[in-house]
Amino acid sequence: MKLDTLVIVAHPDDAELACGGTIVNQVRQGKKVGIVDLTQGEMGTRGTPETRMKEAANAAEIMGLSARENLKLQDVYFKVDKESQIKVIEVIRKYQPEIIITNAIKDRHPDHAKGSELVKTASFMAGLKMIETHVNGEKQDAWRPKTLYHVIQSQSLVPDLVVDVSDSWETKMKAILAFKSQFHDPNSNEPETYISNPEFIKMIESRGKELGHSIQVPFGEGFTVDRNIGVKDLFDLI
Repeated sequence: MKLDTLVIVAHPDDAELACGGTIVNQVRQGKKVGIVDLTQGEMGTRGTPETRMKEAANAAEIMGLSARENLKLQDVYFKVDKESQIKVIEVIRKYQPEIIITNAIKDRHPDHAKGSELVKTASFMAGLKMIETHVNGEKQDAWRPKTLYHVIQSQSLVPDLVVDVSDSWETKMKAILAFKSQFHDPNSNEPETYISNPEFIKMIESRGKELGHSIQVPFGEGFTVDRNIGVKDLFDLI
């Protein structure tokens, strides 16, 4: 299945938190969007890998994804090495996206910056025909996406572009809260974590409002890019 956009992030719920609104926007425009989670988040304090997989499936349904899978790299310990790069190259070639979205270039959780670097390097390498990969015994064609964007996560970064997600904000929040094990639940007996504190969800909403305000809309999601954004006409940016 060819996708228009492929989101590749370190943990289940990273995509929902950082770019869920952008995903929903694209799905509503008729685009095919998928998520690949690098790990199962098995080192997290709350929930289990099995629970998080079910929650990820529920969130995928809410957002209307065309595909979602998990590479099951080792949470916390995965490396930007050949083995991990090959796995990411395989999914890029499998889905042949025009756009890839990945983790923040730097953030509170080390896996985010590490995941960002892994996906960035693999996105380039996926276009090298001399790197051979096979799926189900068939050789894959080389494929390089047209562009790659990095989300903004817990740490505040200056965005290179902001997407208006006002109309999809409510659905984004439903997708986030599909991860019931991870966020605030007054009836839960599990230990409180950085993201289960109720202030965390308030931060997500405040960040959305702040980014939205920067482009004069109710809610926005920010992205950074490693290249100049080119247009033929300045009116394309209005």
